[in-house]
Amino acid sequence: MSCFNCQLHIHIEDPKTSFSHVIYEESMGNSCSNNLGIPPAKGPNAVGCSDFMMDHTVEGTFFRLYYPCVVSDNAEKPDWIPCKGYFYGLADFMKINRGLSEKIFNYLFGSFKIPAALNGSYKQNGKYPVVIFSHGLGAFRTLYSAICTELASQGFIVASVEHRDESASATYFYHQKPQEPEKDEASPPKPNPEAPENLVEEWMYYRSLKPGESEFPLRNKQVKQRADECIKALDTLIQINSGKNMENVLQTEFDWTTLENSMDLCRIAVMGHSFGGATVVEALCKDVNFKCGIALDAWMFPLDEEIYVRVKQPIFFINSEKFQWAGNISRMRKLDSSSTSMQRKMITIKGTVHQSFPDFTFLTGNWIGKILKLKGEIDPQVGIDLCNRASLAFLQRHLGLDKDFNQWDHLIEGKDHNLIPGTNVTEIS
Repeated sequence: MSCFNCQLHIHIEDPKTSFSHVIYEESMGNSCSNNLGIPPAKGPNAVGCSDFMMDHTVEGTFFRLYYPCVVSDNAEKPDWIPCKGYFYGLADFMKINRGLSEKIFNYLFGSFKIPAALNGSYKQNGKYPVVIFSHGLGAFRTLYSAICTELASQGFIVASVEHRDESASATYFYHQKPQEPEKDEASPPKPNPEAPENLVEEWMYYRSLKPGESEFPLRNKQVKQRADECIKALDTLIQINSGKNMENVLQTEFDWTTLENSMDLCRIAVMGHSFGGATVVEALCKDVNFKCGIALDAWMFPLDEEIYVRVKQPIFFINSEKFQWAGNISRMRKLDSSSTSMQRKMITIKGTVHQSFPDFTFLTGNWIGKILKLKGEIDPQVGIDLCNRASLAFLQRHLGLDKDFNQWDHLIEGKDHNLIPGTNVTEIS
């Protein structure tokens, strides 16, 4: 159960229906490709984003921050896939050749940009509530930009964490460069302009289950680390908000000191997709600073049985129509109790699949989107709008925001022709 779901592991005997053939046909024959792209955010604020890495080691925190920014006509937009190391990670995760996949992925996705101003100037306008976002299995920090940019445009500061528990398809950190004897000749250029000269980039890729390995111990260990990484990201933001000078290993152009006193630390939520949905539940249990959580098509398998009675905060489950099953829904229902049942909400978006939440659903044409289960029957824009608006209404309700998001309160109850209240799954009695 992953970010990209098991349907992407295509093993079909006919070579005409191989993964590479599917991609080739899509890239050559899709007449709608010019219309593909991550939709711009709809809120009143322009959106900026910047990457932050505190502590260069694997134990440090790494996230992309989305925030309201000052409007700029000539703002640079970041690449959706930051560099080829992530293409390699996706290839490994999907079990296809790295050399072939880099060319394919670069052709299909290399030109796409995130609709946000890279290192745009922060927009001072009071204190913004905070959301920590956790990606799914096989994903990384940039793949949910349609959700994160929308939240930022509506007046949130959003930290999209890149997990280092070997559940991301790829991520990186740094280690100290071995000291070399001084040389007279000029130093070679730095391989990464954002990295200090004394550090060397090291990549970490997705860890598959070993033959005969039981899955629960690995996933349970990972979900605990993921929750800790969400808490560490929040702690970093709290220190930035306090005005403490925090060194960003990446040395981005964004002025992090402008975020001093910018965050409403009484209004913090955690949000995530799939494995990130389980991470939401774990993080709520571990840190009461998170006032509520939103779990998108959560995969509940990694969680300990004892956690269900320990989570006290409101949770909103937003599910796809095609992913869930009775056992998983049953685990979600365990979070209900007589005292908190009104705080635990669940809706299902009709015509959606597990991949209707990450950005891939906007970046593939109908044919490959349906073959690889990246698109459902619903228009991707309609689906993500329902997800975002229902989330905003839930956040207003449980963070006590003075906004107009309550215009979408009916979505929390599943009252829309594209929504199902609760679940479409036949539950175990």
